[in-house]
Amino acid sequence: MEPVIQEEISGCGIAASAALAGMSYAEAKRKANALGIYAADTALWSETAHVRKLLREFGISVSPKETPFESWERLPDRALMAIKWRMEQGKPFWHWVVFVREGGEAKVLDSKKALKSNVRRDFWRIKPKWYIEVSN
Repeated sequence: MEPVIQEEISGCGIAASAALAGMSYAEAKRKANALGIYAADTALWSETAHVRKLLREFGISVSPKETPFESWERLPDRALMAIKWRMEQGKPFWHWVVFVREGGEAKVLDSKKALKSNVRRDFWRIKPKWYIEVSN
């Protein structure tokens, strides 16, 4: 699985969904917009419903619940993760990333454009709050 770079400052949910679906950001954005999902909508990174709807459109099944993060070793082989979790005016916000374990190697696909590498293995720096297991 390859990282997809977000083309909008608030497009991490669209980019994470695109990475899981194996498509470009532009293609995922077109499909998201057709469903009424836009990167500028703060619900995309303060609620899970939009990302769940987009993944369903892509035929990707995810757990109906968010599971509190305990350790990297306990994560499933594929998961959507909430990092940089914070409260702003009583509302939660986070940055979406994808965790994947392939061929015995664990990595985080981070869509942030400014990163030197969008494939992250600096797990000690990443502070996940919770994750959603990706089934297929």
